[in-house]
Amino acid sequence: MKIMITGSSGRLGRELKNVFPSAIAPTHKKLDITSYKEVYDFINAVRPDKIIHAAALTSIRECEKNKEKAWNINVEGTKNLVKATKSIDPKIKFIYISTACVFSGEEGTYTESDLPNPKNYYAVTKLVGEFIIRELEDWLIIRTNFVPKEPWPYPGAFVDRFGTYLFADDVANAIKEVIEADLSEIVHITGDKKMSMFELAKKVSPDIKPMTLKEYTGPPLTVDMSLDTIKWKKYKIT
Repeated sequence: MKIMITGSSGRLGRELKNVFPSAIAPTHKKLDITSYKEVYDFINAVRPDKIIHAAALTSIRECEKNKEKAWNINVEGTKNLVKATKSIDPKIKFIYISTACVFSGEEGTYTESDLPNPKNYYAVTKLVGEFIIRELEDWLIIRTNFVPKEPWPYPGAFVDRFGTYLFADDVANAIKEVIEADLSEIVHITGDKKMSMFELAKKVSPDIKPMTLKEYTGPPLTVDMSLDTIKWKKYKIT
């Protein structure tokens, strides 16, 4: 089975390369997904059986600040991959890595059948990508919520923002299981416990300071990103 991974230098992409060591995982320099010609030529040359599309601009602030860049990477890049896949071999399995942020974050505990309602521009672009890949014959949308297992990058973490978080290596291993099970359509990869972002941050940075959303200034954030699943199993954060 020949697997191609986009976004291999990202937080999840690095873990996916560990899980799929023989995968074709081009860097951004080798494959600019915003160029249809580059995408077509690359896929045509490697002829993968499966594509895991993990490349995205994920910073909520940056997506709000530079909407054109966010649209170009997250939407046009996805369009290019889908168009090339349809043209070269429609039977290629296309796995699209999406986010819990496609939901409003008002209710929480979202399942695969719940209706998305994005709250910020990043989430809008990811939801549009979900619709684009449905043009393909064989597609899988994986929604998840993760951080890398490394020191927390900020001095504080929210005590009043919640999710069913996992670490990136947990998610990469779960993606491998879902692919091996040959699931299709929408699957949520989720932790088995709802926790605050502060609880999550303490796992990697014990001295992290608590903060609240009242102290935050910036684009709208989802408050409760917790996921549930009716399609798959839940995972313990490790």
